[in-house]
Amino acid sequence: MEMQQKEGLVQQNLLGTLKTNKSFSTFINAVDKAGLTASLAGDEQFTLFAPTDEAFSGLPAGALDRLLEPANKDELASVINYHLVSGRKTTDVGKWKSARTVHGQTAPIKVAEGKLSIGSARVTLPDILAKNGVIHGIDKVNLPESKPN
Repeated sequence: MEMQQKEGLVQQNLLGTLKTNKSFSTFINAVDKAGLTASLAGDEQFTLFAPTDEAFSGLPAGALDRLLEPANKDELASVINYHLVSGRKTTDVGKWKSARTVHGQTAPIKVAEGKLSIGSARVTLPDILAKNGVIHGIDKVNLPESKPN
Protein backbone atom coordinates (compact mmCIF):
# COMPACT_ATOMS: atom_id res chain seq x y z
CA MET A 1 0.00 0.00 0.00
CA GLU A 2 1.49 3.28 -0.96
CA MET A 3 1.33 6.68 0.73
CA GLN A 4 -1.35 9.05 -0.61
CA GLN A 5 0.96 12.08 -0.17
CA LYS A 6 4.58 12.68 0.59
CA GLU A 7 5.26 13.45 4.25
CA GLY A 8 6.91 16.83 3.54
CA LEU A 9 3.96 18.09 1.47
CA VAL A 10 1.34 17.59 4.19
CA GLN A 11 -0.09 20.98 5.11
CA GLN A 12 -3.61 20.40 6.46
CA ASN A 13 -4.92 18.86 9.66
CA LEU A 14 -7.15 15.78 9.65
CA LEU A 15 -10.33 17.82 9.22
CA GLY A 16 -8.93 19.86 6.32
CA THR A 17 -7.59 16.72 4.67
CA LEU A 18 -10.98 15.02 4.97
CA LYS A 19 -12.63 18.06 3.40
CA THR A 20 -10.33 17.95 0.36
CA ASN A 21 -11.31 14.33 -0.29
CA LYS A 22 -14.81 13.99 -1.75
CA SER A 23 -15.24 10.51 -0.21
CA PHE A 24 -15.79 11.70 3.37
CA SER A 25 -18.60 14.33 3.34
CA THR A 26 -20.98 12.21 5.45
CA PHE A 27 -18.25 11.55 8.02
CA ILE A 28 -17.37 15.27 8.17
CA ASN A 29 -21.04 16.08 8.80
CA ALA A 30 -21.14 13.48 11.59
CA VAL A 31 -17.96 14.89 13.18
CA ASP A 32 -19.53 18.37 13.11
CA LYS A 33 -22.85 17.18 14.62
CA ALA A 34 -20.93 15.29 17.33
CA GLY A 35 -19.02 18.46 18.25
CA LEU A 36 -15.62 16.88 17.50
CA THR A 37 -14.26 19.22 14.83
CA ALA A 38 -11.78 20.81 17.26
CA SER A 39 -10.28 17.39 18.05
CA LEU A 40 -9.54 16.64 14.40
CA ALA A 41 -8.29 20.17 13.75
CA GLY A 42 -5.99 20.29 16.81
CA ASP A 43 -2.34 19.40 17.32
CA GLU A 44 -2.83 15.97 18.93
CA GLN A 45 -1.80 13.11 16.62
CA PHE A 46 -4.49 10.58 15.64
CA THR A 47 -4.96 7.66 13.33
CA LEU A 48 -8.44 7.96 11.89
CA PHE A 49 -10.28 5.05 10.32
CA ALA A 50 -12.83 7.17 8.43
CA PRO A 51 -15.87 5.54 6.84
CA THR A 52 -16.37 6.67 3.25
CA ASP A 53 -19.72 8.01 2.11
CA GLU A 54 -20.50 4.58 0.64
CA ALA A 55 -19.79 2.96 4.00
CA PHE A 56 -22.71 4.80 5.61
CA SER A 57 -25.14 3.14 3.19
CA GLY A 58 -24.42 -0.13 5.01
CA LEU A 59 -26.06 1.12 8.21
CA PRO A 60 -29.62 -0.04 8.92
CA ALA A 61 -32.33 2.18 7.38
CA GLY A 62 -32.78 5.38 9.40
CA ALA A 63 -29.75 4.75 11.66
CA LEU A 64 -27.67 7.64 10.30
CA ASP A 65 -30.57 10.11 10.49
CA ARG A 66 -31.21 9.03 14.08
CA LEU A 67 -27.53 9.42 15.04
CA LEU A 68 -27.39 12.90 13.49
CA GLU A 69 -30.27 14.19 15.63
CA PRO A 70 -29.14 16.64 18.35
CA ALA A 71 -30.58 14.39 21.08
CA ASN A 72 -28.14 11.63 20.06
CA LYS A 73 -24.97 13.77 20.03
CA ASP A 74 -23.26 11.67 22.75
CA GLU A 75 -23.97 8.40 20.95
CA LEU A 76 -22.70 9.89 17.68
CA ALA A 77 -19.52 11.11 19.41
CA SER A 78 -19.05 7.59 20.77
CA VAL A 79 -19.29 6.14 17.25
CA ILE A 80 -16.83 8.73 15.87
CA ASN A 81 -14.37 8.09 18.73
CA TYR A 82 -14.53 4.35 17.97
CA HIS A 83 -12.87 5.24 14.63
CA LEU A 84 -10.00 7.18 16.26
CA VAL A 85 -6.75 5.83 17.67
CA SER A 86 -4.25 8.03 19.50
CA GLY A 87 -0.95 8.43 17.68
CA ARG A 88 0.10 8.51 14.04
CA LYS A 89 0.09 5.04 12.44
CA THR A 90 0.28 4.21 8.76
CA THR A 91 -0.55 0.72 7.50
CA ASP A 92 1.98 -0.65 9.99
CA VAL A 93 -1.11 -1.03 12.21
CA GLY A 94 -1.49 -4.31 10.32
CA LYS A 95 1.17 -5.71 12.68
CA TRP A 96 -1.22 -5.25 15.63
CA LYS A 97 -3.90 -7.68 16.77
CA SER A 98 -6.14 -4.82 17.96
CA ALA A 99 -6.19 -1.05 18.46
CA ARG A 100 -7.40 0.79 21.56
CA THR A 101 -9.72 3.48 20.27
CA VAL A 102 -10.30 6.93 21.78
CA HIS A 103 -13.76 5.56 22.63
CA GLY A 104 -12.05 3.18 25.09
CA GLN A 105 -12.89 -0.14 23.45
CA THR A 106 -10.45 -2.10 21.35
CA ALA A 107 -11.12 -2.88 17.71
CA PRO A 108 -9.69 -6.07 16.19
CA ILE A 109 -7.17 -5.65 13.37
CA LYS A 110 -6.26 -8.29 10.82
CA VAL A 111 -4.56 -8.65 7.48
CA ALA A 112 -5.92 -11.30 5.13
CA GLU A 113 -4.78 -11.71 1.53
CA GLY A 114 -2.91 -8.41 1.80
CA LYS A 115 -6.03 -6.49 2.86
CA LEU A 116 -6.05 -4.59 6.16
CA SER A 117 -9.25 -4.61 8.23
CA ILE A 118 -10.30 -3.01 11.50
CA GLY A 119 -13.42 -4.38 13.11
CA SER A 120 -15.54 -5.55 10.22
CA ALA A 121 -14.39 -2.74 7.91
CA ARG A 122 -11.75 -3.09 5.21
CA VAL A 123 -9.26 -0.28 4.60
CA THR A 124 -9.88 0.91 1.04
CA LEU A 125 -8.01 4.27 1.09
CA PRO A 126 -4.83 3.78 3.17
CA ASP A 127 -2.25 6.24 4.45
CA ILE A 128 -3.79 9.64 3.69
CA LEU A 129 -1.37 11.87 5.58
CA ALA A 130 -2.34 14.99 7.53
CA LYS A 131 -0.41 17.40 9.73
CA ASN A 132 -1.86 15.84 12.88
CA GLY A 133 -2.25 12.22 11.86
CA VAL A 134 -3.14 9.64 9.25
CA ILE A 135 -6.49 8.78 7.68
CA HIS A 136 -7.38 5.30 6.48
CA GLY A 137 -10.65 5.26 4.53
CA ILE A 138 -12.79 2.22 5.40
CA ASP A 139 -15.76 0.57 3.68
CA LYS A 140 -18.03 0.11 6.71
CA VAL A 141 -19.08 2.06 9.79
CA ASN A 142 -17.83 0.19 12.86
CA LEU A 143 -20.12 0.44 15.87
CA PRO A 144 -18.82 0.08 19.43
CA GLU A 145 -20.26 -2.66 21.59
CA SER A 146 -23.13 -1.56 23.77
CA LYS A 147 -22.10 -1.28 27.37
CA PRO A 148 -24.33 -3.07 29.87
CA ASN A 149 -26.50 -0.79 32.01
